[in-house]
Amino acid sequence: MNKNSILQRSCCLICSMIILTLSSVQSFAKPQKEDIRLNLELKNVSLDSALDSIKAQSPFTFIVGQVDLARKVSMSMKNETIGNVCAKLFTPLGIDYKINGHYIYLSNRPKVEPRTVSGTVIDHNGQPIPGASVFVQGTTTGTTTDIDGRFTLLVPGNLLGGSLEFNSLGYEIVRRVIGSNKNFTVTLNEEAVSLEGTVVTALGIRRDQKALSYNVQEVNAELLTSVKDANFINSLAGKVAGVAINTSSSGVGGASKVVLRGNKSISQSSNALYVIDGIPMYNFGGGGGTEFDSKGASESIADLNPEDIQSISVLTGAAAAALYGSQAANGAVMITTKKGQSGKLKVSFSSNTEFLSPFRLPEFQNRYGTGLGGKTGNSGTYSWGPFIPESARYNYSPKDYFETGHTYTNTITVSGGTDKNQTYFSAAAVNSDGIIPNNKYDRYNFSFRNTSYFLKDKLKIDASASYIVQKDQNMTNQGVYSNPLVPVYLFPRGDNFEIYKNFERYNAGTKLMEQFWSSDLEGDLRMQNPYWINYRNLRNNNKKRYMLSFSADYDILDWMNLSARVRIDNADNIFTQKLYASSIATLTEGGLNGHYTEARTYDKQTYADVILNIDKALGKDWTIVANIGASYNNIGTDELRYGGPIQDNGLANVFNVFDLDDTKKRASKSGWNDETQSVFGSVELGWKKMLYITATGRNDWASQLAGSSERSFFYPSVGISWVPTSIWDFGAVNYFKLRASVASVGMPFPRFLTMPTYEYDATNKIWKDKTHYPIGDLKPERTLTYEVGVETRFWQDLSLNLSWNLADTYNQTFDPSLPPSSSYTTIYLQTGSVRNTGIEASVGYNHTWRGFTWDSGVTFSWNRNEIRDLADGAVNPVTGENLNLEKLEIKALGKAKYILRKGGTLGDLYTTSDLKRNNYGYIELDDNGEVSLADNGKELFLGSVFPKYNLAWRNDFSWKGLHLGLLFSGRIGGVCYSATQANLDLYGVSKVSADARDAGGVLVNNRQMISAQKWYQKIGSQSGLPQYYTYDATNFRLQELSVGYTMPRKWFREKAALTLSFVGHNLWMIWCKAPFDPESIASTGNNYQGIDYFMMPSLRSLGINVRLDF
Repeated sequence: MNKNSILQRSCCLICSMIILTLSSVQSFAKPQKEDIRLNLELKNVSLDSALDSIKAQSPFTFIVGQVDLARKVSMSMKNETIGNVCAKLFTPLGIDYKINGHYIYLSNRPKVEPRTVSGTVIDHNGQPIPGASVFVQGTTTGTTTDIDGRFTLLVPGNLLGGSLEFNSLGYEIVRRVIGSNKNFTVTLNEEAVSLEGTVVTALGIRRDQKALSYNVQEVNAELLTSVKDANFINSLAGKVAGVAINTSSSGVGGASKVVLRGNKSISQSSNALYVIDGIPMYNFGGGGGTEFDSKGASESIADLNPEDIQSISVLTGAAAAALYGSQAANGAVMITTKKGQSGKLKVSFSSNTEFLSPFRLPEFQNRYGTGLGGKTGNSGTYSWGPFIPESARYNYSPKDYFETGHTYTNTITVSGGTDKNQTYFSAAAVNSDGIIPNNKYDRYNFSFRNTSYFLKDKLKIDASASYIVQKDQNMTNQGVYSNPLVPVYLFPRGDNFEIYKNFERYNAGTKLMEQFWSSDLEGDLRMQNPYWINYRNLRNNNKKRYMLSFSADYDILDWMNLSARVRIDNADNIFTQKLYASSIATLTEGGLNGHYTEARTYDKQTYADVILNIDKALGKDWTIVANIGASYNNIGTDELRYGGPIQDNGLANVFNVFDLDDTKKRASKSGWNDETQSVFGSVELGWKKMLYITATGRNDWASQLAGSSERSFFYPSVGISWVPTSIWDFGAVNYFKLRASVASVGMPFPRFLTMPTYEYDATNKIWKDKTHYPIGDLKPERTLTYEVGVETRFWQDLSLNLSWNLADTYNQTFDPSLPPSSSYTTIYLQTGSVRNTGIEASVGYNHTWRGFTWDSGVTFSWNRNEIRDLADGAVNPVTGENLNLEKLEIKALGKAKYILRKGGTLGDLYTTSDLKRNNYGYIELDDNGEVSLADNGKELFLGSVFPKYNLAWRNDFSWKGLHLGLLFSGRIGGVCYSATQANLDLYGVSKVSADARDAGGVLVNNRQMISAQKWYQKIGSQSGLPQYYTYDATNFRLQELSVGYTMPRKWFREKAALTLSFVGHNLWMIWCKAPFDPESIASTGNNYQGIDYFMMPSLRSLGINVRLDF
């Protein structure tokens, strides 16, 4: 290679390097938009000024077309690239931009017409999410979803290139590009830990839980159906703080007493209001026998199929339920039922079989036989006879009388539809035979619901229908007549019970099958053969009920909705009682051919309302939720009863109303009708999802007030909720809410007080004269409630909910007795005042470790009931003299009575009877070593039947389809009284009476032994001296147990899911000193809690549940 060639190539290389170097320098000197960072603080300045600020921090030059530079803009940005600055500054203004070199070209974007977009927001189960926010990302243009999860939003044309942002508390944010889409179906997934959500509140409206200024506790359907109960209300026990539930002694399907935050009224019901899908339901029924008549009772709420329930929200405070007015003065239980879901058809079938047995029974003896004084032949009723050697005993035990009961529950549900139309259908059957022979309960439920959307989804029509058939036979509560437990418990132990199982024998003289029972066994309690009672003293109910509901919702604007609802709930029931010939004459009124009673009852309720709903975001920081409406409620019942003995020349055991004895048959008619017209409203103002202020008001025109000085009454409420964790980070405290509220609700005084009515005396066939003093100025009963609470969550797993409440109920209406010198027997007063102070707490923990989940919850309730005023200063309106009504006596049972006085409670139990005592307080014994009774009027306080506090501990464990659930519950404090135990002692069939005989008698005054018979037949007579039969009502139990396994869907080719479960209820009474279950109750009324008089035992159940979902 020559020198010229080398030189030539070297020159070319040098030139190339020079060119590359110059090119690099030029490139280095040229501004790159990725490298330039800007800081802008623009507050309401012109766009022209904003461009100047950008140019001052960068080398860019703006080429502006027909763009309005005078418009105002605001922006705050730090360390942002020029690309991000342009996007955030120009896009919302409808300005197109293009960056080319160091030039930025601006022009107006072609005008695009706005477009309406709509859709539905659902969760992973397909359930709608109400109250979800739907906003165009980066703007204030947005709306919220309605109760069905639907939304409609008008998007300006300049924003159609953006994205919609879907957000709801407890769910992950989802963004979707708008583009050319007009309809969206968006599924939100739950966050790893949901801190708060939405709950159903008054009027059936679902609201943000963080916005509520009062305590609302929600229970999902799984907790109600995992361990089934024919009356699903019993499944709430132990799962909600502040709620006291006493199950019915009537057995399967019986009525339950539900009290929220303590008893409030002296004369009126303290039971909670039930609300179904926002519409109040009057709970007919709930009575039942208590002393003589032993007839059991069901109630309207027990008719519902628990499989139709989506969730239950319990509104324990007056502020929570204020929008329902007088009906909800005692709180409300909100029931939300299921409806159809869009998508493929879903079918679910569940079958539950339970085996029933008595849970808690008294202790009996069988080692001392029939007779008195340790001898036989002197009584065929009592068991104070001689000791029976073990080889000669019949070994009779009342436990052997009880049968293994069964409850079979089968349900099928079908759900499906499209986005425009969804349908839900269910059918269920509950069939039960109880623990006493020939006791039956059957219920059949059919429900249908359809939801449809019209007018571009602005109009929603929801219609539902339910039909219920409910039958029961020999539902027994407590009391002595026609109660088989009386002869079963008291049967003399020296006799052979087996021979009486063949309870009837043929009488050739009368040509009838007659009761086989010794006359010696009748006794003072009019006992019959228990099997004769089971099969020949028949009580039957046959109820048919239908509910029709219709609602229409129209979206006037995307933030304004008008709804109208109506529900018709009618039921008719036929009750018959058939007493066969040879039944005891006390019951048949001497009729030799039998006795027949027939009663027809018609219950009806019509409810309608119209509500204007507003749910609007006022910019980014403020929200307003308002409801204004009016309602109409008409409730009534009518009963026609006809009965008497079958005439002597009639056909024996042929039961009809034509063959009754003309001289003894009786007809009666009773009923009432209440009507309430109301207007109401509420408004909630929220700021930055942190501070909420809520106010409500309602005015009722109740028919009970007709004729009084106040024709209507108004009750308001106001509350505040503060959630600082919505803005500030509290470290380990993930969620913190402080709330407070005050409310005043009213309740009209008992019906008929202002309108004179007269009671008909069917025996003497005359109208009774009014005996109460003419009524003066009556006012509605009022309850003023204060509530403060805090809700927190720590470390995302641990939650705490604590509430304090105080409720004063005044203007109490009651009718104390007047002195004998008065020409009237009673006078209605409105001077009573009752205070309830309570604390409710719930602690929850939920955590998952590698697929293993532990969900635990503890509830605690404390309530103090106090009578603040009874009748202080009450005067006789005629004489002006002070009535001196320091107390109000309410008869309970036997020698036990409720006495109400200032400083006491509504559940204070007293007696004025005792054994005779000397001046030193020792029991007096006569020369025969016997004690005697005295009733000197001196009051002996036995205790309050109300508990001091209740608590429960729930645990659920799950792992790979396996599930274990446990619920322990307890009640601490309070007393209960057992007249059953008194009669067992009186008749000598109790274990304690046998133990005393074994010990040689009873030690009196710690120094003298007397005969066990003399002692127990004295203290056990006339339902007993209550101080010897009052027990601590404290009890702890294993209330529920469930063990189940859900098989993988892949085993069924992803077509079905199968769950098998073992379930139990009342499996273990851990601690209880009472001879009966203190949580059972014979009546849902005010004055029979904690009293046992041959009460049917509560039930223990074991069962198997099968659930199949397609």
